[in-house]
Amino acid sequence: MSRVRVENFMVSVDGFAAGLNQTLKNPFGEGGMELPKSFLATKTFKTMIGKDGGSTGIDNQFASTGFDNIGASVMGRNMFGPQRGEWTDESWKGWWGPNPPYHTPVFVMTHYPRPSLVMEGGTVFEFVSDDLAAVVAKAKTAAQGKDVRLNGGVQTVRNGLLAGLVDHLHLAISPLVMGKGENLLAGIDLAKLGYSCVETKAGEGALHLVYQKLK
Repeated sequence: MSRVRVENFMVSVDGFAAGLNQTLKNPFGEGGMELPKSFLATKTFKTMIGKDGGSTGIDNQFASTGFDNIGASVMGRNMFGPQRGEWTDESWKGWWGPNPPYHTPVFVMTHYPRPSLVMEGGTVFEFVSDDLAAVVAKAKTAAQGKDVRLNGGVQTVRNGLLAGLVDHLHLAISPLVMGKGENLLAGIDLAKLGYSCVETKAGEGALHLVYQKLK
């Protein structure tokens, strides 16, 4: 049965998963570029960008298994890029270069239509304007029995949790105090929504917390 998974979602110790004022130079917003530090150091990430080396410990284990059995992905528009409003420049093809790491259909949620974008390695960005539940349903169909990864950004994951769509939530807690930004879990009662923390493991650069929806 296809599950919806949030994997390697990086959060500061005070609960923020992105800073404010995202730009091309600050994809995680102001003060947020320290969040992915542990992931960027892993062998999994280095391999994605065609480089050698990288850590091979616990952080890398979580980074790697986060891509296992994924048949499709869903993301909000802000994760795809910093543009807002109409697509005035369709030359933008995401942060990841010509061969993004997904290698599956990726459904990008946006109010503004844009033709599908076929990339190297099997990634196809589909731009859709449905609500999250409908988009997840489309992604499950495209995944053909494999799992769907809900990639972000913050509001997309929050909506997924509040709607009960997320079956598996993995947070990588960075030793960073941001003070402000987009808070992932503020006002969300995970226990009431049926989530339990089933695993905690300290990595080299992050503390990994895994939640499962048990009811």
